[in-house]
Amino acid sequence: MPQSSLEQLSVDTIRTLSMDAVQKATCGHPGMPMGMADAAYVLWTKFLRHDPKDPKWFDRDRFVLSAGHGSMLLYSLLFLTGYNLSLDELKQFRQWGSKTPGHPEYGLTEGVETTTGPLGQGFATGVGMALAEAHLAEHFNQPDHKVVDHYTYGIVSDGDLMEGISHEAASLAGHLKLGKLIYLYDNNHISIDGNTQLSFTEDVIARFKAYGWHTQSIDGHDRKAVEEAINEAQSVYDKPSIIACRTHIGYGSPNKHDSAAAHGSALGEDEVRLTKKNLGWDPDKHFYVPEEVKKHYEEAIQRGREWNSEWKQSLAVYRDVYKEEAAEFDHVLSGKLPEGWDKDLPVFPADAKGSATRKASGKVLNVLRDRIPNLIGGSADLTPSNNTYMEGTAEVDAGKYDGRYVHYGVREHAMSAALNGMTLHGGVIAYGGTFMIFSDYARPSLRIAALCEIPTIFVYTHDSIGLGEDGPTHQPIEHLMALRAMPHLHVVRPADANETTFAWKHALQRKNGPTALILTRQNLPVYEQTANGAAADLEKGAYILQDAPNGDPKVILLSTGSEVSIAMEAWQKLSDEGIPARVVSMPCWKLFEAQDKSYRDKVLPPAVKARISIEAGATLGWYKWIGENGVAIGLDHFGASAPYKEIYEGFGITAEHVVEAAHQLTEVVSK
Repeated sequence: MPQSSLEQLSVDTIRTLSMDAVQKATCGHPGMPMGMADAAYVLWTKFLRHDPKDPKWFDRDRFVLSAGHGSMLLYSLLFLTGYNLSLDELKQFRQWGSKTPGHPEYGLTEGVETTTGPLGQGFATGVGMALAEAHLAEHFNQPDHKVVDHYTYGIVSDGDLMEGISHEAASLAGHLKLGKLIYLYDNNHISIDGNTQLSFTEDVIARFKAYGWHTQSIDGHDRKAVEEAINEAQSVYDKPSIIACRTHIGYGSPNKHDSAAAHGSALGEDEVRLTKKNLGWDPDKHFYVPEEVKKHYEEAIQRGREWNSEWKQSLAVYRDVYKEEAAEFDHVLSGKLPEGWDKDLPVFPADAKGSATRKASGKVLNVLRDRIPNLIGGSADLTPSNNTYMEGTAEVDAGKYDGRYVHYGVREHAMSAALNGMTLHGGVIAYGGTFMIFSDYARPSLRIAALCEIPTIFVYTHDSIGLGEDGPTHQPIEHLMALRAMPHLHVVRPADANETTFAWKHALQRKNGPTALILTRQNLPVYEQTANGAAADLEKGAYILQDAPNGDPKVILLSTGSEVSIAMEAWQKLSDEGIPARVVSMPCWKLFEAQDKSYRDKVLPPAVKARISIEAGATLGWYKWIGENGVAIGLDHFGASAPYKEIYEGFGITAEHVVEAAHQLTEVVSK
């Protein structure tokens, strides 16, 4: 068969597989895979360096389907090119237990580099992947040996480019001049509501030019034009590239071509038959892959083996010539922390005046700086407030990628997704900071990190009304509870400087999910107990910080973060009155939930019903720990602008209020 005919047959196989899978599921998005089949075929068969039999080969090109609703495009390509994804899985598209869910999920399906679906997330995540590649390449490559040398490709949609996160991420990528980032824009003019003229009329190419991107506009169905455009994009080293591919959604469908009807629902059995006839296919064949097409796509297996083998041979020579660099390279690829990285981490002496946990965090980072050379930080324009800078660390900038600190600008959305991209890429440990209130901007990326179960580290400072005069617009109230509700996310709110040390230790050792470190602006006392080792129990999520003299409390005070100091003050007042009390520091609920029942009962004896929680935020959720007889002291309303001590007093989050509640509780429980 002539190559052009084989190519057309191979492209149309993507279309028919996508149509059939969506139709069998009776839901999905067939139009995008049908429209982008030509461009995707060119990218995957002529450019994308990957090894289907070794999906985690480190120097592979990364491919991000930001338009995750078009998941059948990716599933078809993974199946056809030899990944561990069977035709039966395509037939189970969107069904329980399949590897082909409605949107691609990282960790579930081999070859899926990141979970996508929420529009704009994939776009911004890819920027982080490209940044990680650039950093590692500059750090490890030598003039005669390139051990890190790959591209990040993506397919993005109108919807991606409408979402605000893509604007932030595009601006960041353009500023950083990430020349090995290449996106194909599925410019099909259709969204769910109809033609994009309804709401999206800007000059997209002009916008990206203004961001500092290399831009091209082509016919997305002209495979030669697609090939030439990608070649040109690869020749531009100092700009990310976007190629606007004018395509037709539902390509080949007689009645739904260029129609919103092809966007978010199955074509219908009759239309599938008509489309197959239109493409020259037998309408009675479903999930059909011609033998010659199968062999053609499976060439990717041999190409991948060869690329992978060549890289491994080059790496072997690199190890011989650059022994020190190779040893470091092998280590960062292993994902393991260096031996002795946690030796002599800061132990802060007991101090009634203490320090803010954000400052303690900064001191921990400055110790970790030399212990973990692939630790890369950043902040969304709040570096001096977040205390996220590692002193003496070079900064990442355009064309200068060997640094270890990134100034993300006021781009919380993009920073958070880029952190995920760096983590997913591998070889680096990424963290980034902003104010706790702005975790609202980061929430979609937090959720992607949690879905992917990847160890991205988010640093959130100014964690409560304790930030004071900036007032309710900047004072988080509902945020702790909202974040605690997210599966797989560990929310860690340390009570003092020593708990902060162990919070970082936990975040760095964790491999199966993201961690949010919740840190204060105001000073907190450093407790003698934590200075003497009790802070290590942060790994258990909650522990007894201060107990009743005989270990038999009548009332338990549960708290986190800055409010532990209020609990400790109340404990002293109660002790002076002869009321035995226990203070439990609960820095991470999920870690405490993971402990066995015997430990949980030891910390919170079921027989002790008089329980009080103290936290400067929403009380929702605390009743799980304090029970129906308990008292939750917190805020179920917004804050105020004033010095922080006045705010605490004005809202009744005080030791006196705790003692009063304890009196009432012990009377009620004793009756």
